[in-house]
Amino acid sequence: IEIYSLRVDCKVTSRFAHTVITSKIVNRANESREATFEVELPKTAFITNFSMSIDGKVYPGIIKEKASAQKEYDTAVLRGQSTGLVKITGRKLEQFHVSVSIAAASKVTFELTYEELLKRQLGKFELLIKVRPKQLVKHFQIDVHIFEPQGIRFLETDSTFMTNELTEALTKVQNETKAHILFKPTVDQQKINPELDETLLNGDFVVRYDVKRGATAGDIQIVNGYFVHYFAPHEMPVFPKNVIFLIDRSGSMAGRKIEQTRAALLKILQDLRPEDHFSFITFNSRVAEWRSSLLQATAENMANAAGFVQTLSASGGTDINRALLTAVSVLDKAKRLPKSSVSMIILLTDGQPTSGESNVEVIQENIQKAVNGKYALFCLGFGFDVSYKFLEKMALSNGGIARRIYENADAALQLQGFYQEVATPILRKIEMQYPENAVEGLTKNNFKLFFEGSEIIVSGKISNELDLLPVEIKAQTHASDLTLKEEANVKEKAQVFQNQSYIFGNFIERLWAYLTIQQLLEKSISAQEEDQKTLEAQALELSLRYSFVTPLTSMVVTKPAGQQQTELANKPTEAG
Repeated sequence: IEIYSLRVDCKVTSRFAHTVITSKIVNRANESREATFEVELPKTAFITNFSMSIDGKVYPGIIKEKASAQKEYDTAVLRGQSTGLVKITGRKLEQFHVSVSIAAASKVTFELTYEELLKRQLGKFELLIKVRPKQLVKHFQIDVHIFEPQGIRFLETDSTFMTNELTEALTKVQNETKAHILFKPTVDQQKINPELDETLLNGDFVVRYDVKRGATAGDIQIVNGYFVHYFAPHEMPVFPKNVIFLIDRSGSMAGRKIEQTRAALLKILQDLRPEDHFSFITFNSRVAEWRSSLLQATAENMANAAGFVQTLSASGGTDINRALLTAVSVLDKAKRLPKSSVSMIILLTDGQPTSGESNVEVIQENIQKAVNGKYALFCLGFGFDVSYKFLEKMALSNGGIARRIYENADAALQLQGFYQEVATPILRKIEMQYPENAVEGLTKNNFKLFFEGSEIIVSGKISNELDLLPVEIKAQTHASDLTLKEEANVKEKAQVFQNQSYIFGNFIERLWAYLTIQQLLEKSISAQEEDQKTLEAQALELSLRYSFVTPLTSMVVTKPAGQQQTELANKPTEAG
């Protein structure tokens, strides 16, 4: 079985990435063989299309509501249960895997399309392409086109498998608003060494970039009646933070996990600003406060804290409920904190609540009542024994986010990286306002906090009659209240994309649908049951209308007669 052509074509238009992976395979044996298409894609992406063509006949993947697809599938597969075509393979990736049997000398072409909105983190966007053909490929290429009307501020490529020879196969062309990256290694360049038919291509190919930002009220783009508004202020005073690090030291954290936690906390301590306040609470079946109140991040306090962190050891059960309530009460009682500051609790745990209150619903209720919108709660789940669903719901209900920390060598870096994302709050209570009578289907437009290096994105549909789209942004900075105003000329804005040949025309509409689905799903996590149904119904309707494989839809892949006929591609979620 020979892969004679493998192409990754990616077009990024104003952060929205549309990627097509095409693999062409021939069976050089004189009997039928299994041809496999296995690619990894970012978890943040939605698959939108898949097809196999075998000797000219096309077998398309059809996207349906998950429940009805499952029913069909169960009828088709009374004999054995197949595991589905998509599974999570790591911190950032999931894998799509399909095999089909093809006759001697037959050819098959697999084509997979997925889309995602690139998210700005720590000042840059990252486009991740996983490369793993497992054999030498005669025609191999990665072709990336980027168009950013705001202008490209910087652009870099990075790869985990580059050699000097492979670097020669990489070209980058860039002007003010566009970039083209082509990676096209010959068979010889792909080889580990000239004698062996083994490929070097195994790992990540990454493009990182950021855009220029001139206008204070962000940047508005409009295509076919849909708009997107990007807002990422910078160089603003930073709010002092009051942070409680809530660290699980139950028995399951013993060994490598607690070592990595210690290493990460020592680094994080160095990143605290002098005006920040902090404290540690550790817990197993008992809850222990390092100090009875928050301390300012002075050199002396930091040195004491570092000494304490180095003594952290793990044993016993897990009383998450009491630990969180203790953290909230420390913030409630705190005196002499900077007047205009941001308070947060960062919880790190690797298990289920086993001591004290163990009913997760009761814990969620207790915490939401106690926090009462005053503080942001961030939940980091270490490894796979945590109930991620529980942590995610708790974080989203309390103005924060959840993140899984994968148990591998770089866990300390993952923890540190997460802290850096929330280390510099520069705005709070952000309201993005648009004329009510002229805009519909507006995505989330109120945000509790904005962190330096990230980006706020709002999208919606504008009515046909509108010539000017006025926007107003209200927020609090550390120094004062902020109001920014801007007017976008609808016709002028639409002109920007008119002559860009490689852009698919309705990309802002698809971006709007992608963002709306993501937000509906996120909202449903912390919603009451009846609201949950409504939110999911809306997300399902959009998933089907724009053909996205989301947690509510499935793609049904049908194979030629005589093989296990139907298989399902579902979207896995971190909560499983």
